[in-house]
Amino acid sequence: MKTITLAGQTVPAIGIGTWHMGDDPQLRAAEIATIQAGLAAGARVIDTAEMYGSGRAESLVGEALHGIDRQKVFLISKVLPENASRARMQRSVEASLKRLGTDYLDLYLYHWRGNIPLAETVAELQRLQDQGLVKAWGVSNFDVADLNELWALPQGPNAQANEDLYHLGSRGLDYAVLPWQRQHHLPLIAYSPVAQGDAWGQHLTTNPVVQQLANKYQVSIYQILLAWVIRHDQVLAIPQTSSVAHMRQNLAAGDLTLSAADLAALDGQYPAPTHKLPLDVI
Repeated sequence: MKTITLAGQTVPAIGIGTWHMGDDPQLRAAEIATIQAGLAAGARVIDTAEMYGSGRAESLVGEALHGIDRQKVFLISKVLPENASRARMQRSVEASLKRLGTDYLDLYLYHWRGNIPLAETVAELQRLQDQGLVKAWGVSNFDVADLNELWALPQGPNAQANEDLYHLGSRGLDYAVLPWQRQHHLPLIAYSPVAQGDAWGQHLTTNPVVQQLANKYQVSIYQILLAWVIRHDQVLAIPQTSSVAHMRQNLAAGDLTLSAADLAALDGQYPAPTHKLPLDVI
């Protein structure tokens, strides 16, 4: 299984996303079973946020982790922009920790830029790390201008990841963000790596090249899409699913290596932009 180094730990390049999870009580048992099946199948990273269901996703993850060795799980959560201040961030992280049933996060991300000065947010993230509530911190939905501003701060280069939208049908990061992150050795966490089950109109699942490659490799279409995302070094994909079978398929994509010719064929179907695109935030 392909791995990356994230905040000093070696983890599989495909983790577990939790956006939209915990919202429907009727799905709760299935969602908990799916997270637990993912961990049993070799996943280590679980990505969540205080925003997801106003904490319900974190509570779901906490229930799913009951009885599981904490050292075997790499937990990521995120702080909302309005809570990313000296006055409010500690309260936010402590609430997240309580919902998750743990006393630390492996990685805590600033979810997206808000009105709090970046220097204040970074200083508070670093203080939480020094205090031991988080092992490492990073950012999310940052573009190159944001990353340059971050790196100009004394503690900015302590950031351990940037999480951003990235999938075959949304390649805005290829223009500048991914090259910047490679140059600065900053891992990318790719959210919605299969475009929310291809619900966003790019028609990935019906693309003939994607279908041909799924047949060639005898895998699912979503495994092809995930293998494309993690073709880069230091990219972690965090697909979300509430199906045990789909969870196992997603993780198995970490063992799939597409040939250079096949990657080029996929690239040709959805070319990278030649100019900067607006930033989506999730």
